[in-house]
Amino acid sequence: MSVITGVLFHATGASSASLCYTPQRKTLAWSWQTYWLAQAVFCWLLLPIIVASITIPHLREILTEAPKAAMYKSFILGAAYGIGGTAFGLAIRYAGFSLTYAIAVGISCVVGTLLPPLVHGELAMILNNTGSGWVMSGVAIGALGITICGLAGRSKEKELEKNKNLSSSFSFAKGLPLCLLAGVLSAVYGFALDQGQPIADVAIKYGAGHFQGNVIYIFANSGAFFSTAIYCVYLHIKQKTFGEYRKLPGNEKPSFLSLNYILAFITGLLWYSQFFFYGLGHTRMGAYKFSSWAVHMIMLVLFSSIVGLALKEWMGVKVRTKWILALALAILILAVLTLTYGNYLGTEAAG
Repeated sequence: MSVITGVLFHATGASSASLCYTPQRKTLAWSWQTYWLAQAVFCWLLLPIIVASITIPHLREILTEAPKAAMYKSFILGAAYGIGGTAFGLAIRYAGFSLTYAIAVGISCVVGTLLPPLVHGELAMILNNTGSGWVMSGVAIGALGITICGLAGRSKEKELEKNKNLSSSFSFAKGLPLCLLAGVLSAVYGFALDQGQPIADVAIKYGAGHFQGNVIYIFANSGAFFSTAIYCVYLHIKQKTFGEYRKLPGNEKPSFLSLNYILAFITGLLWYSQFFFYGLGHTRMGAYKFSSWAVHMIMLVLFSSIVGLALKEWMGVKVRTKWILALALAILILAVLTLTYGNYLGTEAAG
């Protein structure tokens, strides 16, 4: 039952992640860097501190007692993740949203799942345990489903461009290196949480319980904010857009500026929520906690695709393309069920 509860928490987090960038559609007269930095202040800087202060008892004592090396590692790896997020945004420009998702998220799913046990030297031992075959199969099936989902999405983009006579900046030669970089560095976030576990272990001693992961986000997320802020400030200087935080360009109403901040806050809240629930799910995954990253990434693609359908992004595409998407979604669901069953078997055997 604990594993199923963990998967449901992961599903809640993934659904939040799939919705987090929809508010961006409604922002007015803000450049990308203004919106991105505004939401980053909420999700990567303020919310981790606020939520940790509420959910972690004796936070000051924990931060004093926790090993500094774990804090530095989590921060640095979080900063690498921030670079990956920027690379992801740039990759979309050249490879398209769907193909970028297929390559970057597919790589992140596999690398981010296997990296922690590999670095700890535990992978060989894990492969000999009950249920491990199901878990590894679930990761592989998930990567396949993500790939097919991306191919379906790329077909959709090409068909819509043709139907609407839209010009395309697609360049696989430019997009592929960025997708690879985004995939590897995005996977590092899961490793940032792994390396911050000694901080959470101290939090457990003070009664943090299932909220233990919230203390790690203070460091992992602030690292992501640091690297993201550097790039956004660079764009602000280059394009002279700092003034957008105080006044919208043109004759836009002042009330629209307040609306932009509200939308940025909603984005930040949804983004942070994905890992708030990720932490609650991770602590319940039993013997194969490392598979949390795979469950999260697979569900992220699954729910993002469903959101795309709900927003009618697939209107006007060929039936064949829709059937490819349906196949991908079925494979993703199978992957989640396979991972859940593998975790269940491992937990029962350990118990």
